[in-house]
Amino acid sequence: MESPVKILIIDDEVGIIKGCQRVLEPQGFTTESALTLHEGRQKIENGTYDVVLLDIMLPDGQGIDLLAPMREKDPDLVCVVMTGYASVELAVQAIKAGAYNLIAKPFSYDMLLVTINQALEKRRLSIEAKRLRALEQDAAALVAVAKEELERLEHFKKTFSLTTAFTLTVAHEVRAPLTALQSFLLLLRKGYVSPDQQEKIIETAIERAQDLLDLVDDLMNLATVREELTAPNRKVMSLADSLEKVVPLLKTHAEDKGLSFTVDVRHRPMVTVNPGQIAQVWSNLISNAIKYTHAGGSVKVILEEAGTWAVGTVEDSGIGIPADDQYRVFMEFYRTSQAKEMDHRGAGLGLPLVKRIVEGYEGTIEVESAVGKGSRFVFKLPKAKSSENLTT
Repeated sequence: MESPVKILIIDDEVGIIKGCQRVLEPQGFTTESALTLHEGRQKIENGTYDVVLLDIMLPDGQGIDLLAPMREKDPDLVCVVMTGYASVELAVQAIKAGAYNLIAKPFSYDMLLVTINQALEKRRLSIEAKRLRALEQDAAALVAVAKEELERLEHFKKTFSLTTAFTLTVAHEVRAPLTALQSFLLLLRKGYVSPDQQEKIIETAIERAQDLLDLVDDLMNLATVREELTAPNRKVMSLADSLEKVVPLLKTHAEDKGLSFTVDVRHRPMVTVNPGQIAQVWSNLISNAIKYTHAGGSVKVILEEAGTWAVGTVEDSGIGIPADDQYRVFMEFYRTSQAKEMDHRGAGLGLPLVKRIVEGYEGTIEVESAVGKGSRFVFKLPKAKSSENLTT
């Protein structure tokens, strides 16, 4: 609900103030008044107004002296000067000092309403212009982000040898958010979006830009898996420590969605891995379980040992995966129809990344699932050898 228009009347004649109030308040405007320059200055400093009706001659000074404090307090505040000593010189002086208009006493009620409505339109246009400038800056920032991500993708394509099919798939996945982003920006630039819809358009554009960022990050992670698997990047670490670092944020997401979230650390096996990659394994598996489980469902994480293996399990009561699709979910860019229906965002690169990481450490990952009953992902990693523990 919009706030009522507030008008400050500064005049040393009580009759002028009362007359203005009789005209303005029945129109829904809220008015306040001041009889002196000093009182008017205090009102301006402590209050918020849309329009000021200002007498040019006050008992303790000239009303023009208040124009500078008005601009400092609110650059969009509109001042209309009232005077019984109208002259071209006075009008020019007032306008130069920042007044929007000048109305000569005595004035009719109709003239007062016309002048006030013109002043309010001036304020509305000034505020709207400022808002549009801010939107243009936001749009420029979004374009810069899109350009940067395209440059990153181009670097990725040049650095790593991609098959033609994979390149076409990447191009398709990138094109969708970029096309949407371009459409939003063109709508704003051409002025096709009403002021009350502009913020929603900007927010949607930001979401699509974030989709693009996430896609490029996933592609870069996929491309650098092999490099990150090398010995210099590995260390002996507790798989439980890695899990416990990612759990707090993921648990918050699960609880915000209305899910039951439990973590059962039965053992604390040591593994020889790249810490960042193992964090990605946990994060991708758990976030997928949260994403594809409806409110009221559950997500459970288990860490244990089985002989020479460290075993991580993430199970949920979510939408499940059809039997024919279970091997495909580890393929780049593949998403089941049920997953797309529940959440349109995502490129289908999380599970392929998990598979590459786990198998890169000579581990395995398997999935058991039933549609409508949930999924259970189990990955195994070789436990660190005793000699590795001793040298770490």
